[in-house]
Amino acid sequence: MKLIQKVVIMQVLTEQSKSELIHYYTKQKRLLETEMEQLLFEEKKVTHKNRYQPERVSDYFEHELNLRQEKIKLVDFQMEQLNVLPLGSEIRERELETIVDVMVGDKWDENTLNKTIVVTDGVITEIR
Repeated sequence: MKLIQKVVIMQVLTEQSKSELIHYYTKQKRLLETEMEQLLFEEKKVTHKNRYQPERVSDYFEHELNLRQEKIKLVDFQMEQLNVLPLGSEIRERELETIVDVMVGDKWDENTLNKTIVVTDGVITEIR
C-alpha cells in the first residue's frame, strides 16, 4: 500500500545559505514595495474614472496596501532573525509530500511517518 507522507526540509545555516536567504528576502521586499507603488497608481487611475464609489475603492486599495505592508514587516522580521541565528542552525525551509510504501509486517511508529531531510548548501546531508 502506498501512503502520502509529509517530509520537512531543514536547511543548515552557512555563510552561503545565509547570503542566499538575505538576497531572497531583499528581492521579496523589493517586489512587495513595487506592488504597493503599482497599487497606489491603480488607485489614482480608478478614482479618476469615477465609475465606482470612492469609499469602496479607497477601502479596497487600503486593504491591499495593508496586506503588502504586513508582508514587508514579516520579511523584515525574518531578516532580523536570520542575522541573529548562529551559523550551523537549522531553519525549516519547506514541507513536501512523498509517497511511502507500507506492507504487512512493517513496524508502525511515529518515526515511520515523521521524516526530516537536512540540506547543507544544496546537498542532502542527513535523513532523519
